[in-house]
Amino acid sequence: MRVVLAGGSGFLGGALSAHLRSVGHQVQSLTRKPRPGPPDFIAWSPDGSASGDWAAAVNRADAVVNLAGEGIADARWTAERKATLLRSRVLATRSLVAAMATCRNPPGVFVSGSAVGYYGAHGDEPIAENTPAGSDFLARLCVDWEHEAALAQPITRLALVRTGLALAADGGALAKMLLPFKLGLGTTLGSGNQFMPWIHTRDWTSLVTWLITNERAQGAFNATAPEPVTNADFTHTLGHALHRPAILHAPGFIMKAVMGEMSGMLLTGQRVVPARAEQMGFRFQFRELKPALEDVLQTS
Repeated sequence: MRVVLAGGSGFLGGALSAHLRSVGHQVQSLTRKPRPGPPDFIAWSPDGSASGDWAAAVNRADAVVNLAGEGIADARWTAERKATLLRSRVLATRSLVAAMATCRNPPGVFVSGSAVGYYGAHGDEPIAENTPAGSDFLARLCVDWEHEAALAQPITRLALVRTGLALAADGGALAKMLLPFKLGLGTTLGSGNQFMPWIHTRDWTSLVTWLITNERAQGAFNATAPEPVTNADFTHTLGHALHRPAILHAPGFIMKAVMGEMSGMLLTGQRVVPARAEQMGFRFQFRELKPALEDVLQTS
């Protein structure tokens, strides 16, 4: 199968590209940063339209996967930064849909990224895919992102991937946590009672590959492990896995003062479960946090 992957040079995109190749698929990655290298990287500057070599690649694809977008936690959420976060996702998605609309034989499936931030804060209430969207910035961003992807439904099968905290030692949020935890500076955030929906990156790549190849899979899917944990449990489990104390506490008011609005995604959690994937027969290799962290740390 020929797969065009937007965002293939990012953390999750790189992991997915490697996995798809390992199981026999061909992958071409779209990147905003032109560079010399292998022919499987194609430069693009998504502006909401379809033009250039990358659009021709979409025309030849069997599947398109959209993971494009600026990093949510890479900078403080000023008004300008929030506009950049939204624009990078909306325009990339709009461009891909526009390219598919021009195809004589459109790709058979469009898998488009989203995030568990779609749901907003729900305390300890279990959240499945039919839970309504929230109203905070992240929720509105995800709603707008998914709205653009939904325009592909008359063209091809659409699957939306609402991803939680993806665990890997070489990228993502966990990689940034490891040094402080190794130094004995593991910290519970706020009350510690907020849930953290997580997923082992290997399960995430397997789930996205399953969405690509399973013709029955359409609509929204939570890409999270079946057993979400609280922030306090996550902190203690990671500290134990690293054989380091994790007894520090960051009060919520300090985090709000330092991080501003962005602190909300750390202080308010979602108890998200992958209801639809499990109902349709997908099997997680890592259902619980402790063995998932042990595996990630052993392979780092």
